[in-house]
Amino acid sequence: MQPKLSEDTRFFGHPMGLMTLAGTEMWERMSYYGMRALLVLFMILALEEGGLGMTMAVASAIYGLYTGAVYFFGLPGGWIADRLIGGQKAVFYGGVIIMIGHIILAIPHESSFFIGLIFVVLGTGLLKPNIGAMVGQLYESKDARRDSAYTIYYMGINIGSLIGYGVCGWLQVNMGYHWAFGAAAVGMGIGLMQYKLTANNIAGVSDKPVVPLTPAARQLAISAIAAFVVAVAVITVLIYSGVITFDPVVVAKNVAVAITAIFLIYFAYIFFGGNLDHDEKRRMGALFLICLASTCFWAGFEQAGSSLNVFGLEYTQRMVGTFEIPPAWFQSANSIFIIILSPFFAYMWMTLGKRLIEPSYSVKCAVGLIIMASGFIVMFFAAQLAASGLKVAPYWLVATYFLHTVGELWLSPVALSAVSKLSPQRFAGQMMGVFVLTYSMGSIIAGIFAGKFDPEQVDQMPGLYLQITYFSVAIGIVLLLLSFKTGKWEKLAEKA
Repeated sequence: MQPKLSEDTRFFGHPMGLMTLAGTEMWERMSYYGMRALLVLFMILALEEGGLGMTMAVASAIYGLYTGAVYFFGLPGGWIADRLIGGQKAVFYGGVIIMIGHIILAIPHESSFFIGLIFVVLGTGLLKPNIGAMVGQLYESKDARRDSAYTIYYMGINIGSLIGYGVCGWLQVNMGYHWAFGAAAVGMGIGLMQYKLTANNIAGVSDKPVVPLTPAARQLAISAIAAFVVAVAVITVLIYSGVITFDPVVVAKNVAVAITAIFLIYFAYIFFGGNLDHDEKRRMGALFLICLASTCFWAGFEQAGSSLNVFGLEYTQRMVGTFEIPPAWFQSANSIFIIILSPFFAYMWMTLGKRLIEPSYSVKCAVGLIIMASGFIVMFFAAQLAASGLKVAPYWLVATYFLHTVGELWLSPVALSAVSKLSPQRFAGQMMGVFVLTYSMGSIIAGIFAGKFDPEQVDQMPGLYLQITYFSVAIGIVLLLLSFKTGKWEKLAEKA
């Protein structure tokens, strides 16, 4: 007989459902990061070598649109689960669509590449937000194991990314890009099999819509989704046939503006039209600055898959004896450092909290942004060496990823906590959705920024990395100065 979730301690003191969800997410992240690490490199690879022969500007814009869309489509993906099919089906259908996308990417044809990306975006939008929400639903509201569960879940994400970087990176060097894309499909397939085989562990968890629509509204929603899918298919055909011209750089800039407008309008709607009291408005003001910090952070951090990735390929000494380090392996440094450093950060925040000297959310986010920016100071000097005609040692990139990881641990989990604590409780879910847009905005801005990096013009690289440093440090300093005021507003949340 299956024990109640609240009494189930069979998986390291947690419900067995955590094993099912963390395992599924681990394999999904294997497929996502394994493929993502190769995107820009494949797009700029010459046509005669099997790539797409794109310029860095075009490839980076497409990369930014892709990563930004993955985050953006998490919003409708969550809505579909809550209103139409429930989280369990959303995760499974999303995984199937992702796997199909990777299979299409594995087909060595120019047209298959973009169609595959569309499938991966739509599938990830269904799977990613809902599987994370289901982890929390394994526990009752006062269950002390919840935070620990997300730590295990987050560990699964990083183990999955390590597998993805390792397997897909090795295949790219030794077998070719399409073999690597195929491996991503296999990884997602393994995740789906274990999800179905252990589905009894999550019986009753998000198996139905939380707020089901009326039959009429349900039919309208299904029609709207079908119309969207048809529209995407038609636009794709028209672009491939040449009827519609598609300039990724222009589109990326317009999409960045559009998502920023959506963010500002929705934030303003809650701030001015949400019937907030004076204290709630001040907390929202502090939260706005944290959202700004998050956007700027991801604009720098997401250089990992674009400009830093190309630097690793073209200007880093990757031969160790007779072994060639795959470029994608450098990105695995982030996951390794997260696994090593996370316990230390958890202990640090706990210790500071006990001593009542824990910094405010604004200060933490500002420090994280500045630390991330310091990674680009390292790249400034590395790029200068590359500009002189040398291939630089791997430790330059590793040092950069170390600083980026430290910055991430200062900012990313802290910002999520800030959203849950500073948002007016009646708008908590909506504000989390609004906050996710900062990932999307940052990713697209990262693509536009990276587009200025021309691998053939190595002398331009030091200036690019210095621009990112100046921009991020300036925003970080402004946030630090404003934190003297916003820190007091944040404390109002503790009294509320």
